[in-house]
Amino acid sequence: MPYRIASDSRPIRKDGGLVNEVQLAWRNLWRNRRRSLLSMGGIVFAAGILVFMLSLQVNQYQLMLRAAVASGTGYLQAQAEGYFDDGRIWLVIPDPASVETELRAEPRVSRTTVRSEGFSLLASEEHAQGALIVGVRPEGERAITNVPGTVRKGAYLDAGDFDQAVFGALLARNLGVGVGDRVTVLGTARDGSVAAAEIVVKGIFESGQPEFDRGVVYVPLEFFDEVFRMHGAVHRVIAQADSLWGIDATARRLTASLAGSGMKDHPPVVLTWRQLLPGVLEGIKLDMLIGGVMYVILVLVVAFSILNTFIMAVFERTREFGVMMAIGTTPWRLVRVLLLESGFLTLIGVVAGIALGSAVTAYFARLGLYFGQEAADYMAQYGMPPRLHPELSLATAVFGPAIVFAVTMLAAWFPAVRIRRMRPVEAIRVA
Repeated sequence: MPYRIASDSRPIRKDGGLVNEVQLAWRNLWRNRRRSLLSMGGIVFAAGILVFMLSLQVNQYQLMLRAAVASGTGYLQAQAEGYFDDGRIWLVIPDPASVETELRAEPRVSRTTVRSEGFSLLASEEHAQGALIVGVRPEGERAITNVPGTVRKGAYLDAGDFDQAVFGALLARNLGVGVGDRVTVLGTARDGSVAAAEIVVKGIFESGQPEFDRGVVYVPLEFFDEVFRMHGAVHRVIAQADSLWGIDATARRLTASLAGSGMKDHPPVVLTWRQLLPGVLEGIKLDMLIGGVMYVILVLVVAFSILNTFIMAVFERTREFGVMMAIGTTPWRLVRVLLLESGFLTLIGVVAGIALGSAVTAYFARLGLYFGQEAADYMAQYGMPPRLHPELSLATAVFGPAIVFAVTMLAAWFPAVRIRRMRPVEAIRVA
């Protein structure tokens, strides 16, 4: 039976098929252990870094979105059709109780609260500035938003308060007021009449978002209802859901169920946080793009390392390949052997990288990443915890390493196909 000589001089049966090719590729992989281990190390590093960083990014995005919805928008909002675009004070939900009942009947909705709002001119003894007056239920806000936790001076609203208010820190500074000072409110009521009243500063909040801290004042809903002549109507019904994801269908279902209620020409519609917070999503997409560029650079560095490894392998074994082709081995069979070597090298590195990255991620998921007190204070302003905990999932554990595997295999393909163009006589003469 015919034989050919394998790369390590052990006989391999010519008709052995794929099994013999696998054996040959495995033995060739360890001919130069140092080079193979160094290449594997690069793949392990890249795959492990991708697992950890993607898990950390997922956690950051989750925290950003949760902090954003907790700052006031909620997961879902019911409001009169057109109010989100125009913000007219007369676009209201006249019967908020029935809308809340409908929202709470949805299994995914856990809590609801209501808000009314209107732009007004605020005047202290020395200064004046426009701001958004928001009428809230204090107990509802504590259950759904993180604003009560951002009060730095004084206290948040309590049930039973009437003409007291909580100001944003920048707004209070611009008006030159502090806790206990009085501020005059002048605005337009729902019926078009003048809304005028005097409020007392009970607390000052600082969210870390300049636009928010500069332009918002919270007052009790009963006070807003009386001053702005809302007659029980509200502008928003905010709902908290069990998850940020998969609530578009819930919003459509609730919008359909509320179609017969509300104002005749402006029935209630239910919007999701995606529609309410387009800026946050754009920020996440930009961060993902920047991160993606860094990951591409990392993967390309590994790919060029693998490319260099197999170019050297082909160059060093040119004479050997010439001899093998001279005794009947087809070029495509040699290509398959070299690609199998690349597959073994990459697969071992990727699996080890997933294991290493998952272990490191699991460790920090339990312990958390702490960046110092200054960073913790900064994150606390946005309602984020002082420690970041990476969230390991099947997607974060597999996606990055799968890209590494695909790119490194592609990099190994180019030197492998060079074998097809080899001429046995010329290859044998290579020193």
